[in-house]
Amino acid sequence: MPWPAVSVVMVGMFMAILDSFIVVVAGPAIQADLGASAGRLQWILAGYQLSYAVFMITGGRLADLYGRKRIFTTGAAVFTLSSLGCAMAQNPGTLIGARIVQGLGAALMVPQVFAVITLVVPEKARHRVFGTLGIVIGLATMGGQLVGGLLIGADLFGTGWRSVFWVNVPIGIATIAFASKYVPESRAEGTRRLDLPGMATLSAALLLLTFPLIQGREAGWPWWTWACLAASVAAFALFVALERRIDEADGDPLLRLSLFSQRSFSLGIILVLAVYALLTSYYLALSVSMQEGLGMSALRAGLVYTPAAVTFFVFSKIAGRLVPKYGRRVLEIGAVLLAVGYLATAVTLLSGPRLTPLLVIPTLMLQSVGGGLLITPLLNTVLTRLAPETVGMASGALSTAQQIGGALGVAVIGAVFFNSFRPGTDGRSEAAGHAFAMSSLATFAIAVLAAVLVFLLPKKQPSTG
Repeated sequence: MPWPAVSVVMVGMFMAILDSFIVVVAGPAIQADLGASAGRLQWILAGYQLSYAVFMITGGRLADLYGRKRIFTTGAAVFTLSSLGCAMAQNPGTLIGARIVQGLGAALMVPQVFAVITLVVPEKARHRVFGTLGIVIGLATMGGQLVGGLLIGADLFGTGWRSVFWVNVPIGIATIAFASKYVPESRAEGTRRLDLPGMATLSAALLLLTFPLIQGREAGWPWWTWACLAASVAAFALFVALERRIDEADGDPLLRLSLFSQRSFSLGIILVLAVYALLTSYYLALSVSMQEGLGMSALRAGLVYTPAAVTFFVFSKIAGRLVPKYGRRVLEIGAVLLAVGYLATAVTLLSGPRLTPLLVIPTLMLQSVGGGLLITPLLNTVLTRLAPETVGMASGALSTAQQIGGALGVAVIGAVFFNSFRPGTDGRSEAAGHAFAMSSLATFAIAVLAAVLVFLLPKKQPSTG
């Protein structure tokens, strides 16, 4: 088993996903230090996820042309340098710009993880390796808040929140060095062209959708927000038309629309969008509630996540053992428990008690039981239900959907939270409890949609022959 090469690319994946979540617990400190508005705080999260999402498929195509090792190390270098830029940012605009570039670096790294594993790992061992990758993804997802809280609490060299970006620099340098030594170079057979019109149109459509959702609340929902939303619909329609025309001309579209004829993919991409929409946004709401509402430090707020993170890890391991035997049923149970966990938080807070860490830790742990059973095996479960010849493009599209879902979730659930959080009227702790309850209800609605989609997935994977 070529573990050195596999371990190096998994570190790249861990860093990329961790940086979607590690900033969540740093949000209030960033807001206070740089004077960022709630809208700009949302952009510090969503800007990274948007550029990550938009350039993910392009990152895979560049690797086909120029080599997976070369593009992986280039992405690691871009990620490391932009992390340095984030750590040194002196205003919200600079930080947002550096985060967008950081997302580009992640988009160049992540597609190569799946490709390198497929290339260097024997087929009979891939299930075990992809199971390990699922745990890596889950730990990066759930551990980000804890790691962020510990780094900020440690206040290394007086860097405060900047340490969540500084930490990427030595890890990034080591990743580049080990990738250069251990990861073999490979390219796809045949020459491919980048779908630049598709990439530009999808980028415009996503920007037109997310910008008004994030900025609209602070601006009072003026006419231009609705114009942008309407224009996003037109841009998405243009993207579909472009991709269909390129596909019919036997070209190389950013996304083959024929994938949507496969029920597993059409359901799976909405499922991934829904699951990742609730993760980042929910933890942003919790972090602001703990720090701004209850006056907790970033370290104490990060420690609130610890029982949930441990629970998530335990049930991720359990899912890895159960899914090969029981299949979709494990994800069904996880999806139901996840939704129940969000509802339990909302009901608990709306029934009268004030928000406290001890009040929400049990419901966060319940969410983590469901999340461990659902999130860790999710991508692999969807992909195994697709026709084998479509798995490559589908994996890129599903990974893209993870980040688009995260960006949209920050916009939508963030709007629910900040609209409900009125500390000047209700008092900080009461306002935080109410806003977090409203966010939990909104997240519960998304989790119900995710649960329904899990039950609609085909039960068995297609026969390979």
